[in-house]
Amino acid sequence: MVRAPSGIHTMNIFIPSILLSMGGKCLLNWALVFFQRNCICRSFVGVFSVSLAVVDTALTLLFTTIHIHSNGHIFLLGLHLTRYHICLLLQILEQVYNALQWPVVVIAGLNHFCTVSQRLQPAGSMARWIIYLFVTILLWYLAAFYIFLLSDFIPVLEDVPYQQMHQCWIICSSQILQVATLLLLTLGCAALYTGYTTRLLKSPPVEDQITDQSGMHSRRSIVCQALNILVNTWTPFFIFLAVLLLLPVPSYLGLNVAWLCFLNSFLIGTVLCVVCPTSQLAQGLAAVPHDSFCEWRFKFSLAAKDECAK
Repeated sequence: MVRAPSGIHTMNIFIPSILLSMGGKCLLNWALVFFQRNCICRSFVGVFSVSLAVVDTALTLLFTTIHIHSNGHIFLLGLHLTRYHICLLLQILEQVYNALQWPVVVIAGLNHFCTVSQRLQPAGSMARWIIYLFVTILLWYLAAFYIFLLSDFIPVLEDVPYQQMHQCWIICSSQILQVATLLLLTLGCAALYTGYTTRLLKSPPVEDQITDQSGMHSRRSIVCQALNILVNTWTPFFIFLAVLLLLPVPSYLGLNVAWLCFLNSFLIGTVLCVVCPTSQLAQGLAAVPHDSFCEWRFKFSLAAKDECAK
């Protein structure tokens, strides 16, 4: 038996359990893609979600076909595939998913930043779709290129004949834990910010600080409302994030469309709070990216609207 290299957390899981979990993931992916079908191609996250669902489905069908074959092997395009290849391809896929976590977050954030700040001229739907598709394909290619040629990835396989191979070493996700930790810290900072500004605004105002406090109140209102929208919509997922920090999660399950939908909502809320001018939000003129789960509508008092219009 080949052991995992030091510093890499692994689990030994039965192949049928892996196939069942991958099948469930595929069903969840396509259910969410269908739910967002009207706006799935209007953002980078949507196009990448479709590509992820296609990759997961293709590999799940391939792994299932190999496993259910009576001898545990199959010939495909002249290649002799066995249960060894299930474990090998699954570990490669996990490494690719780990490598994609941060780039997807960064690119999705930049996409929403350009939309909200209107730094780029608006393009047609077909042009946007082509750009998102090109970026998605390039991202998959670069992630695979990094894993095969630049990383120090070493497969962990059982030293037994493929007929007797019934388990696979699964690599636990590390990148998703980093992203989840950052998201929870950001939410905690937002909650502390709203509480801090509440206490600050209750102090006796100085005449030359009235304008600054009004602007701070407006920004705090945006952050507070965005936090409420996000928490009210994704409460079950926050519980899942807390579990992620306590339990090991297989990398092949870590990157899924549900996770991408949550990231999309979180990044939209963050960009609106940081970038979008309060006056545009108050007057309903802000360019809000598409979100199938959260309705990003902010409410302002008449006094706050008057201050924003000045």
